[in-house]
Amino acid sequence: MEENNKEIITQNHSEDEIDLIEIAAKLWAKRRFIIKTTVIFAAIGLFIAIFTPNEYTATTTMVPQTGTKSGAGNLSGLAAMAGINLGSMSSGEVLSPTVYPKILNNVYFQKELLYSEYSFAKAEKPISYYEYATNKKYSSFSLLGNIKKYTIGLPSVLVGFFKNKNEDHNVINSSNALIYNLSNKENRIIKAILKNLSFNLNNKDGYMTLSYTSKEPKISAEIVLKAQQLLQKYITEFKLEKVRSNLEFVEKSYDEAKENFEIKQAELAIFRDANKSLTSAIARTQEEKLTSEYNLLLSVYTELAKQKEQAKIAVTETTPILTVIEPVTVPNEKSGPRRIMIIVGFVFFSLLISLVWVFGSSPFKMLLENIRGTYFKD
Repeated sequence: MEENNKEIITQNHSEDEIDLIEIAAKLWAKRRFIIKTTVIFAAIGLFIAIFTPNEYTATTTMVPQTGTKSGAGNLSGLAAMAGINLGSMSSGEVLSPTVYPKILNNVYFQKELLYSEYSFAKAEKPISYYEYATNKKYSSFSLLGNIKKYTIGLPSVLVGFFKNKNEDHNVINSSNALIYNLSNKENRIIKAILKNLSFNLNNKDGYMTLSYTSKEPKISAEIVLKAQQLLQKYITEFKLEKVRSNLEFVEKSYDEAKENFEIKQAELAIFRDANKSLTSAIARTQEEKLTSEYNLLLSVYTELAKQKEQAKIAVTETTPILTVIEPVTVPNEKSGPRRIMIIVGFVFFSLLISLVWVFGSSPFKMLLENIRGTYFKD
C-alpha cells in the first residue's frame, strides 16, 4: 500500500516537472515575440513619458468654523408668556463642511471660476479661462494630445460634432424666476477645470484641502486661490442670509411687541385717569392686573429692542468662515507625470499580453479551426 502511494506521489511530481518544462519550452520558443512585444511597448511608454508635459499642483489647507449659538437666550420663555413665539433665533448657523463639495457644482460658482481672469503664460495680460480655452491663438499643437483625442477620445469628438449646440441660451425665463444654465462649450471647459480641481475633507482631523493641477505652476496657484475665495464667499453669503432672515424675524416681533405694549400702555393710562381715587378693591385689583401686563410687555419690548440691535450688528460684521492654515503658494516642483512608472507599466502590460498570447493562442486557433470546419465546409 505504501509503495503504491509513493508511486502516485512520484508520478505527480514528474507530471509537475513536465509541466514546468513545457512552460519553459514555450517561453523559449516564443522568446523573440516576447522580446519584440516588450521593446515595442517600452518604446511607446518612453514616447508617452517624454512627450507628456510636466504638471504642477498648488494646494491650500483650511479649517472650517462650525457650531451654532442661540441669539434669543431666555427671551423665548418670557415672550411666550406674552403670546409671542420667537422660534429659533440662531444667528450663528453655518453650512456643514460635508456640503462644501456641493458648492463646486453650483452653476454660479462655476461661472465665476470660469470667467475670472488668470495670468496665462501665452497671454500678454490676464484673461478669463473661457477666453483662453476658446481662443485659437492661445492653443498649441500637442502631438500626444492629438493622438489621445483621435484615438481614446474619438467617440467624444464625434458626439460633440453631431450634437446640436445651443451656445446662446444661458438663461431660461420661468414664470417664477430666472434659471441659469451652462452652454455646451462652457460645460466642457468647466468639466476640464473640475477634473483637475480636487477638494478633500478630513473629518477625523477637522481640516480640508483644495488643490489644482495644471501645466503652469502660476495658473495652478491662481485657480486654487480663486476657488478658495469663491468658497469663502458662498459660505459667508449663506450665513448672512440666515442672519438677515433672523433680523427680519426680530424686527417683525419687535413691531408686534411695540404695538401690544403701546396698546396696553394707553389702556393703563385711560384706566388710571378714570379711577384717580381708588377706593374699591375691584378697581385696585384691575389696576394691578393692567400694571402686571404692562410690565411684562415692557420687558419683552425692551429685550426685543436689544435683540434688534444685536441682529443689525450681526449683519454688518464680517465673520471668517474658513481659517486658512496653509496658504496658496506657487509650486516649484512638478507633481507629475511619473515617467518611470509609465514605462514600467507599459513593460508589465506587454509581458502580460505576451504571456496571454503564448499560452492562449493555441486554444484560440483550435476554436477558429473548429468553427471553420463546422460552418464553412466545402
